Amino acid sequence: MCKLKYSKMPFMILLVNMFIAQVGVGLIIPVLPKFVQDFGVNSVTLGYLVSAMGFTQFLFSPLAGKWADQYGRKIIIVSGIGLFSVSQYLFGVANELWMLYVSRLIGGIGIAFTTPAITAYVADITTQENRGKSLGWIGAAMSFGVVIGPGIGGFLAEYGLRLPFYVASAASAFSMIAAFLLLPETLSYEKQLLARNSLRKSENIFSQVALSFKAPYLFLLVLIFILTFGLVSVEVVFGLYVDVKYGYTPKDIAILLTVGVLMGVLVQALLIDCLLRHFGEKRVINMSLVLSAGSLALMLIQGSFWYILFVTTLHIAATSILRPAINTLLSKMAGEEQGFVAGMSNTYTSVGIIVGPSIAGILFDIHINLPYLFGVVLILISLAIPALALKKERASACLLSKE
Repeated sequence: MCKLKYSKMPFMILLVNMFIAQVGVGLIIPVLPKFVQDFGVNSVTLGYLVSAMGFTQFLFSPLAGKWADQYGRKIIIVSGIGLFSVSQYLFGVANELWMLYVSRLIGGIGIAFTTPAITAYVADITTQENRGKSLGWIGAAMSFGVVIGPGIGGFLAEYGLRLPFYVASAASAFSMIAAFLLLPETLSYEKQLLARNSLRKSENIFSQVALSFKAPYLFLLVLIFILTFGLVSVEVVFGLYVDVKYGYTPKDIAILLTVGVLMGVLVQALLIDCLLRHFGEKRVINMSLVLSAGSLALMLIQGSFWYILFVTTLHIAATSILRPAINTLLSKMAGEEQGFVAGMSNTYTSVGIIVGPSIAGILFDIHINLPYLFGVVLILISLAIPALALKKERASACLLSKE
């Protein structure tokens, strides 16, 4: 197996692929509401369009992870980027509502293919010592794409509402070609055959999800779901919250989020490796959970713009540490099932993304503080999960020692 220090070119291609995918997701955000007005749809239909991508991402993530183990990482990555390119082009040329739905559904499949396969690829080309750093860089590429995507989309929309979709499609197509030509396969043919001949080959999506309930890394998957559920619930109403409570303008909100996410990018790129080496994944996860819950609680306290900027930045920085730390620990526990486990991680994330926003909207209508209180409670529950898992591990080790 090749290691990261001998694989700079493949790793850079992975970074670019992840960055372009997230830019493609983000650049349609500022133009989507106005774009769908041409189709005469209401806000409910717009919500369905947003959720459609999460739905297929949920359905296909386990399959993509399994296929990445059975047929190699490269073909899944290339296929995912290609599907995303088709999705963006179809959205740009759409003249019927059903075409928009088909586009979003295909885009969800593309992301479902890309994310688990890239995570598994990183696990293949890194050692356990530098895996956290590499996953941190992947997370930073994702975050940076999210930051600049809407800005690029807004700029391109000045020259036509459909232009952002064509640019996203072209960029994805270029990335797909680069991956096809330059990205070597990291999973040997022997390991692919072994995965194809395993008992898991005939299991359907729901059987695979059920199988994850028995896995030793279940606590990490549950942690991913609860965190995604809680954090998305908070993030989806953030703009409404600061607007209602403080009267912030879209420019103010953009400053808060941009500064916060940029800090998150710096943390992921520069600090993840150091933190994981000095404290280990479990301690880093616990520390990040405490900071995240504390920052959400502080958000409920009335303050100046600079105070809200500080609290928002602290919260985003804390959550930026969580994902690479959890993925690193998951990767170490995955063994020869890197693709399958990465797919499961994406599936649990998708469920949180699908369910979280609707719950947040209901809570916000009851009281504007409820989504944040709900987020604090969920994160505190998450804090207990690693402790319970560690207690279970020690109990099992104690029984084995007695035998």
